[in-house]
Amino acid sequence: MAGTVENVTDENYEELKAAQATVVAYGIAACEPCAAYDPILEEVARKLPDVRVGKAKMHVPGRCRAIKKQHQFETYPTTHLYSRGTLLLTREGKVEEDELIALIRQYLPDA
Repeated sequence: MAGTVENVTDENYEELKAAQATVVAYGIAACEPCAAYDPILEEVARKLPDVRVGKAKMHVPGRCRAIKKQHQFETYPTTHLYSRGTLLLTREGKVEEDELIALIRQYLPDA
């Protein structure tokens, strides 16, 4: 879904991470920085349509159980950059649009 932010679930997580260039932001509903991050993710997805951008809402019952077992997050939002299933970068906290684009270009140059 180029140019859009995808909802990440246990069912699509591995397929999403396996893409050439993927950004996954993990968050919860009660987190104000997570809510402020959503428009940034949407803009990055629009500007970089070759990068898959996803949001994993960790508070939704049953949606991310397997993801929670794989990762222990101390801070929300937390952002992961993946390339073909390999985790390249973890960033805690909200990342501003320009910085996120710069990180994507640095860590995912083929995107």
